[in-house]
Amino acid sequence: MSPKEGGNFAEKPYQVKYITDPDQKELRELALKNTPAIMKTAYGNINKLTRFKARMAKFTYIIAPESEKSKFSGNIIDPAKAHELIERQRAYIEKKGTLIEINGYYGYGKGAMPVQWFYTPEAANVAGMQQVLAFPRSAIESNEQLNQPFKPKFRLVFTAGLVLDDQPGKLAIIVDLDNWTTYVMGSDYFGETKKGVLRMLNEYVYRLGGLVLHAGAKKVTIDGKAMSMGILGLSGTGKTTTTFSKQGELAQPIQDDMIVMWPDGALTITENGCFAKTYGLTPETEPVLYAGSIHPDAWVENVFPNEDGTYDFSKGRLTPKEVARLKDMLIASGAPADNVEAFIQGKVKIDEVVDDYDIPKDGWDFTVWSQNGRSIIPMKAIKDAASFDNIPTMKSLGILNRDEGPDAATPGIVRFPTPELAAGYFMLGETSKTSAAGKERGKTRSPFTQPFFTSPFGLQAKRFSELAAKLPGLQTWLMNTGYIGGDQKDEEKGKALKVKIRHSSAMLQAMLSGKIKWMKDPDFGYEIVDVNAPENAELLKQVPKEILNPKSYYESTSRMAEYTAWVEKMKKEREEFLAKYKVDPNIVKAVACRC
Repeated sequence: MSPKEGGNFAEKPYQVKYITDPDQKELRELALKNTPAIMKTAYGNINKLTRFKARMAKFTYIIAPESEKSKFSGNIIDPAKAHELIERQRAYIEKKGTLIEINGYYGYGKGAMPVQWFYTPEAANVAGMQQVLAFPRSAIESNEQLNQPFKPKFRLVFTAGLVLDDQPGKLAIIVDLDNWTTYVMGSDYFGETKKGVLRMLNEYVYRLGGLVLHAGAKKVTIDGKAMSMGILGLSGTGKTTTTFSKQGELAQPIQDDMIVMWPDGALTITENGCFAKTYGLTPETEPVLYAGSIHPDAWVENVFPNEDGTYDFSKGRLTPKEVARLKDMLIASGAPADNVEAFIQGKVKIDEVVDDYDIPKDGWDFTVWSQNGRSIIPMKAIKDAASFDNIPTMKSLGILNRDEGPDAATPGIVRFPTPELAAGYFMLGETSKTSAAGKERGKTRSPFTQPFFTSPFGLQAKRFSELAAKLPGLQTWLMNTGYIGGDQKDEEKGKALKVKIRHSSAMLQAMLSGKIKWMKDPDFGYEIVDVNAPENAELLKQVPKEILNPKSYYESTSRMAEYTAWVEKMKKEREEFLAKYKVDPNIVKAVACRC
């Protein structure tokens, strides 16, 4: 089914004053005037403390009758109920009397998609952030087109201040795929506007025969030859970090979050900047992202502000004095005023409301700073970014798994010898839940790391295998960016190993350079580094053998019973997961490795 040519939009759908395509200076002024819990920092950029610290997938709904529920991967909402909420949003907008209108493109060249965003003034910061990620009309359109009214194919309407008291979570994100419009009501988190458009793009591209991948991309030059590398991963797996790390003679970031694979084998990008996770940033470990996040043109969410206006990117627990300093911002972002005051007065101690993993009880989130801090960095502020006009063929495509826990036994890096095995693991999308997912912990699976694909997830495996076949010489792989044998607490006690950024860079460098001697893993059928091969001696100087082959770690620590149990558990769970989505039996068989 081909998509309609956009939503046949009325040019000015609301009876309000429009502020159309203001520049970044004006958007910053609007944000400082209208957006709660916001501040200008010592770097000159803007930092906003949001009520919501992550996207709310459980409150996201596609408009469809109950009889069509099987056609979609997520929640649905009855059309009549959706219409009532959309009209409530209209009344809110017209009562406010003003809308910020941003017109631009997601994608560049062949993949350019015209999009129109509307924001009420309290979300001026979100408008500013979105404008950075979108390509301006001047980058895509001819002079003749620029003189004509803008013609969007997608539209998104964002009302952060519209609290829906009668709805679960007091918010709703409503997706109208018939008219290519998304309505965001009640959330102030930037991810809802970014993913609102990308969710529609997923469906649009799929109908055209392509596939959107939740992946970063970079141009890597090895032995004088340029290639593109794609890196898939859920939030918190290190996708952006890996995209901006260096391999070969030159590594140039192209994209940090979403890329498009087309039926002709082409690769296109979506955004004109980077939405980076900031927790733990240092100038030593991630110099590009660190420099970008303190750049005057960046926009920032949920990064701890020091008293002098600088950032602490690794903030954890707060002291009563720090809470007192930020009291107004914390309450404006939703912290219960009584709890804030009780903590400041010392009536409640932090150990009473926060567990050993720094997860606070409900109502006490303000005592531990969110690890889901984010920065929006324009590509112009990113050193050595690749040109969008000459993106080379993709030759390497991998997935990141931030494994942790007592059964964290995923090898540091693996290579897939067959398309079926690659399609299976890409469909699994395994990782551990992070702070970006809220308070939940534990392992999760998300097909193709893609929570924004609106149709049944099983369709992605078939489409991926079709597209991968059109990319000759494509190398597919998986990398563990988490732990071996435990988690952060275990590593601190010397009972687990952490896969560090330098380990990841070394493994990727060796793989891309063709310097790894691989061996077949007898349990799972994929290829792992042969730690006994002389050819891998140089890599072993940089990465512990227990990370490259976790089985040796479990053997050396007398924990082989745990490893054996993990192998059988993973085979069973993976097989069941893939079968649930009606994945091709050959793919299921390859992953189960029961041949």
